[in-house]
Amino acid sequence: MAPSAAPGITGGHPENAAASGTRPEGRPSKVSIVGAGAVGATTAYAMLMRGAARNVALLDINKAKVDAEVLDLQHGIQFMPQANVEGSDDVAVCAGSDVVVVTAGAKQKPGQTRMDLAGDTITLMKRILPGLLEVAPNAIYLMVTNPVDVVTYAALRFSGLPANQLFGSGTVLDSSRLRFLVAERAGVAVQNVHAYIAGEHGDSEIPLWSSATIGGIPLRDWPGVGGLSPLTDQDLERMHHEVVHSAYEIIAGKGATNYAIALAATRIVEAILDDQHTVLPVSSLLEDYDGISDVCLSVPSVVDRTGVRETIPTPMSDEERAGLRASADALRAAAQQFGV
Repeated sequence: MAPSAAPGITGGHPENAAASGTRPEGRPSKVSIVGAGAVGATTAYAMLMRGAARNVALLDINKAKVDAEVLDLQHGIQFMPQANVEGSDDVAVCAGSDVVVVTAGAKQKPGQTRMDLAGDTITLMKRILPGLLEVAPNAIYLMVTNPVDVVTYAALRFSGLPANQLFGSGTVLDSSRLRFLVAERAGVAVQNVHAYIAGEHGDSEIPLWSSATIGGIPLRDWPGVGGLSPLTDQDLERMHHEVVHSAYEIIAGKGATNYAIALAATRIVEAILDDQHTVLPVSSLLEDYDGISDVCLSVPSVVDRTGVRETIPTPMSDEERAGLRASADALRAAAQQFGV
């Protein structure tokens, strides 16, 4: 089920390089990051350390801040794969980008939900997207700023881009948190755990236990190793609770989440630039996904050089299906509340 254009959205750029899955031969990759705050700067660092892109650009309205972040990163180029780093308060710095990662938005404060940020961040998207589209019409746009699902839906409406070309980081981070907790409890490497969080990147998100596996064994059939007992329903409930509330704990302790989301964003960008056809739970516009339409939320999806190539029909229990639909209803209501 490939995402289609948002209702009421026309235009887009099907003829461009990003949509066709090609880059002009010989031109190194370029990723621009909008916002040089904790998430944006850490994302730039993560991309440089992993060698995700040859050119990384930072855009921020605070010129002194973006200049300082760029200079600090440039001083470390010797110790990472060769790359060029630049930054500016002028949107022209993003020209020719293959991927634009949008991290700018209202900052989540202790006690706030992600949805509390929606109004200010949607207004910001209205202001910055036209300039970005003017200088980088061919880019794949990855929305990272919160609340990512509602902001992604709004950005699709404002931009006129097709749904494969603009999407959100969704529950890639949440799924990583879940896999870490499962691996820790089961006593195995996190790379041996395959499990997804679906729905909202937020309080209504749901774990897809029905399709979760450990070393290829269905999670609920895991026998336990190294003296550890099999996972119980209480274990699963605790893990779900920790995934939902971990961001609040981190924000209360240090003011922001930045390391893990930066790595998650980098992983998505790698899937795009390297045309990996990787399955990731990103947030894209759904049209008749198990009866769910006209909302952006996360389900397992194939990500490649065209962006979100298609969503994957994933086996779910009746409880999981009901949870996903409830999450969709909550996000649709939130979008309507903010006039999108």
